[in-house]
Amino acid sequence: MYKYITSICILFSVVNGFSQEQKKDTLINIKKDTLVYKTNYGIRVGVDISKPILAQFNDRYSGLELVGDYRMSKNFYIAAELGYEEETTKEDYTNSTSKGNYIKLGFNYNAYENWLDMNNEIFVGFRYGFSAFEQTLNNYTPNVNTVYFPADEITASATTTGLNAHWSEIVVGLKVEAFKNLFFSFSGSYKILMNVTEPDDFKTLYSPGFNRIFESNTGFGFNYTISYLIPFAKK
Repeated sequence: MYKYITSICILFSVVNGFSQEQKKDTLINIKKDTLVYKTNYGIRVGVDISKPILAQFNDRYSGLELVGDYRMSKNFYIAAELGYEEETTKEDYTNSTSKGNYIKLGFNYNAYENWLDMNNEIFVGFRYGFSAFEQTLNNYTPNVNTVYFPADEITASATTTGLNAHWSEIVVGLKVEAFKNLFFSFSGSYKILMNVTEPDDFKTLYSPGFNRIFESNTGFGFNYTISYLIPFAKK
């Protein structure tokens, strides 16, 4: 009888130890499975370096654009761009200069699933754009030029102020965190002009923020930006 009682006690101890080990493994697995990796949330500010570079190679253009976004959720950002542009447009019979300010407001959605502790983006977005500017007709030649009656160039300039334009654009881009909180981004946009005011007896040829205005009232743009994230919290 004593041998049977001893065997039962040993068996119970083994089973109890195995059960405790299983519970321990289960708790460890639960902790591993429920571990949450937090990432930075905050405001990101930067500059579009493509415009100063373009100005170095094109003496008829100058511009500066500041960019920013704020992370609202895991994949959703509100975004804005604020800038100034001046561009001289040369046509066959006219030479005009547009200059002014613009702002673009909208959002980006990140469609890229990051690996652990990464903050890269492949995003799509939308912007509403508004610009306020002036346009100067520097000189023009009447379109009646013939071999026998050549037209003279008229150099008396005329400036029209208070012009504005409204447009919408779809944005697609790539953003990479090259260093801690420092991002490089490239994006392209397709723009649709909704409304633009015209000078008297002339046409608006260029709107800051929208770029060249064609008969189709559509256009394209691109940005190459460097930005820095100012983190406010981790979520």
